Amino acid sequence: MSPKTFQIAVLPGDGIGPEVVAQAVRVLETVSELSQDFKLELKKYPFGGNAIDQFGDPLPAATLKACQEADAILMGSIGGPKWGVTAPVRPEPGLLKLRKALGLYANIRPANLASESLVSYSPLRPDIVQGVNLIVVRELIGGVYFGTRKEQGVAPNEDTAWDNMIYSVPEVERITRVAAQIASSTNPPMEIHSVDKANVLATSRLWRKTVSEILTNEYPEIKFDHHYVDAASMFIVQNPKKLNGIILTENLFGDILSDQASVIPGSLGLLPSASLAGAPSLPSDNFKPTLGLYEPIHGSAPDIAGQGIANPIGTILSAAMLLRYSLGLERPADAIEEAVRKVLDLPAIGGLGLRTKDLGGNVDTETLGRKVVEVLISALHRS
Repeated sequence: MSPKTFQIAVLPGDGIGPEVVAQAVRVLETVSELSQDFKLELKKYPFGGNAIDQFGDPLPAATLKACQEADAILMGSIGGPKWGVTAPVRPEPGLLKLRKALGLYANIRPANLASESLVSYSPLRPDIVQGVNLIVVRELIGGVYFGTRKEQGVAPNEDTAWDNMIYSVPEVERITRVAAQIASSTNPPMEIHSVDKANVLATSRLWRKTVSEILTNEYPEIKFDHHYVDAASMFIVQNPKKLNGIILTENLFGDILSDQASVIPGSLGLLPSASLAGAPSLPSDNFKPTLGLYEPIHGSAPDIAGQGIANPIGTILSAAMLLRYSLGLERPADAIEEAVRKVLDLPAIGGLGLRTKDLGGNVDTETLGRKVVEVLISALHRS
């Protein structure tokens, strides 16, 4: 029987995007080369600022078509001063359009220490950060980012602007089920912490009521509670372990809280994310593929682009999430994560200093990526 072939659309992005994506592609190519059961075909497409420069559109029709036909998408960050808020065409609307077109309604961002050897890099005290293990599950294509709006300078009332925050019961139900699927993947199930502003917002009252009904009626084995967004943001810096498990929240709050939580490990360069078009059926005999877009949580960092000093770990871990959630390939996903942990631990056990600049080292992007591949090969041969 010939191996199954998966199509992976690669969107290198802007700034440091192409540099870190190249290392994740190297990892995925290694996994593909060593497997007898599947093959990955990775093809690059323009997206973001570079696509604006080439085609005048951040999301060219050919790129959108390739993403719609792919099994999964690996993306680098987009944007930069060249295409800032005053530019006639900006990259960010292209990303919102891509999310909407693909139905990527569920954003998953883990925030934990990829290695205990990194605890000293966290801005929080060691006793606060050790043991933190949380996942932000954010609704991604609803709420205020996708509601109707009016810009300043548009009649009537040209000196006002407004954005509508809108949520429906079905939108909240489906993101709650995503959180519940992930929570149920562990034994015992992870706790779910739903975050809203129900004391002020009508959408949050709908959110809280719907989340409670779904979890109570469909997932009685999962413990859950509710927090106001201002209290949750305080817990993240004061006692983040209080939110261990899953933080379930809407689009705007999730954007802010996931960025805040991402600082806990000490560098934005360490953390991955996934945006999914459906609830993940974690790898099993009944696995159902879910289209997803996978990217590091950091920005395009144009100030360091081209210097070869960007941290590729977040993008490499995003590739592991791609294998797990969209392709059902748990073994190679585990092997990638194991390789990353071992490489990050090297300074602690061997004094080799395998750290990029954001972690106080001087190793370049490519060297770190090659080391991960080297350790990954050993891990795959053993498994």
